[in-house]
Parts: sequence; structure tokens; C-alpha cells
Amino acid sequence: MMKPNSSMQLTRAADYGVRVMIHLAGLPGPARLSLPALARAAEAPESFLSKVLQALSRAGLITSRRGQAGGFAISDRGRRASMLEVIEAIDGPICLNVCLISGRSCGRRNWCPAHPVWAQAQQAMIEVLSGAAIAEMAAQELPSTAAAQTPSLSSILPATSPVVS
Repeated sequence: MMKPNSSMQLTRAADYGVRVMIHLAGLPGPARLSLPALARAAEAPESFLSKVLQALSRAGLITSRRGQAGGFAISDRGRRASMLEVIEAIDGPICLNVCLISGRSCGRRNWCPAHPVWAQAQQAMIEVLSGAAIAEMAAQELPSTAAAQTPSLSSILPATSPVVS
């Protein structure tokens, strides 16, 4: 059995971030969810997801509030975000190979036959991820999947109500 090459995979953090954003975008109205409710929806450990949520909040894709009326909600910017924006908020710019890192010089760049292929592959991936809108993906979520993953009413409350996990 071949072992997958992790260097060509999204990080687990980015995967959880995309899951959370799609879930939040699919909720009705200005819902605010607790960390435990989001962890259940994303099938992620709370302690790890907490760091992902911090990155999404710093990027302005979600808002967070402490206290009884606290929890996490998607921002207007988050609703308009692409999958690329979510991934880059967590992992930074996507780069398939070190020769494509912005600001770095590759001594082989001018004569390396692989360089244009790496550049073309990276551009294609960026275009696909840029075109994948979080709101559109949330709207496409299968009803049976959404129903199975919808947290209880006690974890989805209007932004002004206390959050119960």
C-alpha cells in the first residue's frame, strides 16, 4: 500500500476551517455557535479547532464573542469568502514548490523544465479554490448531510441569546 505524500495535501487545520465555514454559512440568520457545537459539526477536536477559529477570526472571516452570549458566527466577509481565502487564512499562501515562493530566488528557474509545470499547476489550483465560494458550497450541502450534522437547538441561538453547549 502506498503512503500518501503529505506535502501535497491540505493541512488538517485548513480542512477543519473549510468545514466550519461551510457549516456556519449554511445556518439560518445570524446564528452563533459554541466551540463544542462547531467541533461536533466539523468532527474536530475542540482544542485543535480553537486554534483554527482564532485564525479565521484574525482574518475577519468569523466573529467571536466571549461570555453567555458568546460563540462564533460567520461575518459578511466570511459569507463572501472563497475556499482559497479560508485556506490561506489558516495556512498562509499556497505554494506547491519552494521555487514558487514569492520573494525567493531559484537559481534553476530560468532553465529548469519543471518550473513552468509547477507554476501552471499552482495557478490552476488557485483558480479552482478562488472560484469555490463558501456560500455556494453551503447552499449545495445535501439535506441529509446537513440534517445529520445540524447541532441541537440549544447550540444554535440568535447572536443576542446565550449559547449553551
